[in-house]
Amino acid sequence: MRKLGTIDLEILHLAVNENGTFNENNLENSKLKRLGVGKILDSLATLKDRKMLSLNKDGSFSITELAREILWSENIPTWAKILRLLQIKSCNIDQMENILKISRNELDEDIEKLRKNQFVLMSPQRIEEKIIKVYEILPEGVEEIDKTESKGFNNVNFGQIKPEIEILSIVDEVIKEIQESQLEEMKKNIIIEKLSKLKSKLDI
Repeated sequence: MRKLGTIDLEILHLAVNENGTFNENNLENSKLKRLGVGKILDSLATLKDRKMLSLNKDGSFSITELAREILWSENIPTWAKILRLLQIKSCNIDQMENILKISRNELDEDIEKLRKNQFVLMSPQRIEEKIIKVYEILPEGVEEIDKTESKGFNNVNFGQIKPEIEILSIVDEVIKEIQESQLEEMKKNIIIEKLSKLKSKLDI
């Protein structure tokens, strides 16, 4: 997969939202405006050089099939799209749904499989008085999605989750939730230390 930065993703996502083609007005009315003209022009030129955008005669830009193949192609399974997106940025489920154009039910199913296989980590974060589940890719997830470059997507089989892997995943999630909680720092450290000892005694 050709690597994308967060601004690259934002520009290509704008193209997808505008049925494949966008112009100066679309940029002006988007959140990309915050970057300034110079930064936007540099990013557009880079994406054009990488064959991810094409320049039209009227000055508008269109997303290419090469770019669609990264996150928006029907040839790419949902789990792979999720991992590719999380390689670019951590996301909550609403952001995934918005960027990838995939139904919530389908996302929920695959994100849970990825989590249980320890390919992604869910971290609860407090945003505007709400607890939001934010997902980030783990090293095992990076390794798995990188393998698809040479072996394809059909060789990944989530199958039955090994109980010991699921136990570790749960312990890691509890530790993360404690770190994000409002508990006193001393209490946090005591609980986390006990959970760390539990992980060591499991000898997994």
